Amino acid sequence: MGAGSLGYHHARILARLPGVQMAGVFDIDPGRARDVGAALGVETHLSLESLLDDANGIVVAVPTLEHEAVAVTALARGVDVLVEKPMAASLEAADRILRVAASSGGLVQVGHVERFNPAIRAAEPFLEAPLFIESHRLAPFVPRSTDVAVVLDLMIHDVDLVQSLVGRPVADVAASGVAVLTPHIDIANARLRFEGGAVANLTASRVSTERVRKLRLFQASGYLSLDLSTGRGEYLKLKRSLPLFSAGGNGEAPPHGGLSDLVERIPLEGDDREPLATELENFRDAVAGRRAPAVDGAEGRSALAVSLLIEEHIETHVAHSRSS
Repeated sequence: MGAGSLGYHHARILARLPGVQMAGVFDIDPGRARDVGAALGVETHLSLESLLDDANGIVVAVPTLEHEAVAVTALARGVDVLVEKPMAASLEAADRILRVAASSGGLVQVGHVERFNPAIRAAEPFLEAPLFIESHRLAPFVPRSTDVAVVLDLMIHDVDLVQSLVGRPVADVAASGVAVLTPHIDIANARLRFEGGAVANLTASRVSTERVRKLRLFQASGYLSLDLSTGRGEYLKLKRSLPLFSAGGNGEAPPHGGLSDLVERIPLEGDDREPLATELENFRDAVAGRRAPAVDGAEGRSALAVSLLIEEHIETHVAHSRSS
């Protein structure tokens, strides 16, 4: 459902995904739908209802304000949904989606595709309760998605990631941001403090001169540096056998030549699979009942709730700055 830029890539992968029989595409722009259908060799539907008649599950890749209407219509008809991030335009809308899913027994998966990033998957075996996380997600300006602030456009990816990596509720939020090229916030910074003491510092911008997607995680055993744009990274693991870290040490640093004597560098490389394809495989298997969705509706709602709280703090900060 939806044949725009992102919807096209969903359809492209689904049309060739093993174990999936593509029911077709629908878009409110019939011409766009016909073009995508012809390019991929799949059926074009003239209405959402026609598509739902032929489908067990659909991908909702439409403007955020339309997520609720499409998802609720599908779920009420017994069709499972993968709804792109953000899950909905408001918490109330997200709750209505979840209520319909609960009453119909439908499945809701939310499209937080970074969960499937090869760098994240390669880092998972080495994660041990990170205490500080720093993310930078910077992108050049493009007109698409400027109907929402950068928090719901870009930062929400990292909000979801850090929540899944820390595994504890957010206890406190501080944030600031600036509108540069649009009426909405275009660059934002947020500091999240979690129950248990972990802290995440997130920066997102859509007015950058370069494209950056980096995540750094610090934990007692070492430091992980991940480049989400390449799907690679490294783990600098502390060498616990050094006298500095031995139980009977006197607290003095041992003689060494530098960082290389203190840490072991472990390359982190994923399988180079397209994250969107891995996400759609997960949705396929969830619809078939073989496994749970990697990011269910409750997790999608949680990422939305924290992101909206960040936006609220930014608006308060901006209003205070203008009045002072």
